[in-house]
Amino acid sequence: MNGIDADFAARLLDAAARAGADEAEVFLKNVGTLSVEVKNEKIETLEKSVSAGYSIRIVRNGRLGFSYATDAAAWEQVVQRSMEAAAHAEPDMHNGLPLESGSAGDVLVFDPALDTLAESDSIRKVFAIEEAARASDTRITKIRKAAGSFTKSETRIINSHGIHVHYRTTACSAQIMAIAEQGSESQMGWDYQGSRFLQDIDFRGVGIRAAERAVSLLGAERVPSTKGTIILDNSVAADFLGVFSSALSADAVQKKKSMFAGKVGAAVIADCLSIIDSGLLPGKLGSRPFDDEGVAVSRTGLLDHGVLKGFLYNTYTARKDGVASTGNAVRGGIRGMPSVGVSNLYMDASDEKLRMPTASLCSRIDKGLLVTETMGMHTANPISGEFSVGVSGHWVESGKVVRPAKEAVISGNILELFRNVALVGDDLIFYGNIGAPSLLIEGIDISG
Repeated sequence: MNGIDADFAARLLDAAARAGADEAEVFLKNVGTLSVEVKNEKIETLEKSVSAGYSIRIVRNGRLGFSYATDAAAWEQVVQRSMEAAAHAEPDMHNGLPLESGSAGDVLVFDPALDTLAESDSIRKVFAIEEAARASDTRITKIRKAAGSFTKSETRIINSHGIHVHYRTTACSAQIMAIAEQGSESQMGWDYQGSRFLQDIDFRGVGIRAAERAVSLLGAERVPSTKGTIILDNSVAADFLGVFSSALSADAVQKKKSMFAGKVGAAVIADCLSIIDSGLLPGKLGSRPFDDEGVAVSRTGLLDHGVLKGFLYNTYTARKDGVASTGNAVRGGIRGMPSVGVSNLYMDASDEKLRMPTASLCSRIDKGLLVTETMGMHTANPISGEFSVGVSGHWVESGKVVRPAKEAVISGNILELFRNVALVGDDLIFYGNIGAPSLLIEGIDISG
């Protein structure tokens, strides 16, 4: 991928200043992605995409203007459109661009092995996911989808306050949905891995784990309705954390659309848990040296020992609250202005001494459910925290797994769920940019 021209960015910035902008920012991004899906030992989908473009954001008299293009030759029109947009916008005293925020943290986000990976090798790796799943057990009869993606990108951000940052990233992922059949019964199992480094992805392992999940659910029975203890495995715990991730955005709080509004300093979840957002974790998909405004990323402690400490900010929301940006500006590409988003958001034990071997969690259950899969998580309300989701997994009695379980329902409020966490496993894992360990939770209504 060709480098992004720094001189071109400077030319746009200068043109915006000459046109009358009080502040101006140029954002340039190139992205190349190879996506592969295989099924029944054949390539089902092979997509290659390359996108390159730029946007300009200006502030004039407190009014915000924005425009973008993919054609470098259209730069004069882009500057003009941004000025016209500002002329018709409402003034807002909080509009403004960030000042220089210091140097970036030393974070590893670029893998030369991914940058030079041949297309044929990428395809072979995705085939390996399906092959491993089928070979692991004869009861794996169908593969719904085995997929891999391989991405490299380059970003440059320059603004009139002296910010000028440039970095490159890589990313890859592997996932599969495998189906196990026995008699007239079928069960599905899913697995996923993602990283900025090729060596972190065990393509065959993804296939094997998905197959094991599917097979382990064969023979599942309905469970009795009870109030008992559950274990959320790390993938399910990450799903729940993802639901209320938006509530930790200062934008949601300022718009009164967050369950955490007005609760800074209060204990809102169990004191054995902390929640952190960090863009500095080596190889994680949400890591990068700067956010999408050119502000250096950081590690932000959001909840410590269950107590809410603060929120995630970009420049605009930080100015509204009179605080500094946490480096959490995100964009969906050149076509959008920065909003607030997580980098790598994760939940973990608030003290290392509070972690226990995940394999020992079941031994603490007299009667309850190990949840390995949810259905309907998208219906959970991220503002109120209310949820009611279908779950499957394994029924536990007297500390031992006794049978696979299906068609159960758990419901309640996510904050209450996390307030009832009693034990934290030692298996923290990230699914995309959301991470969690397995959690043992008491006093949960289980409907059979």
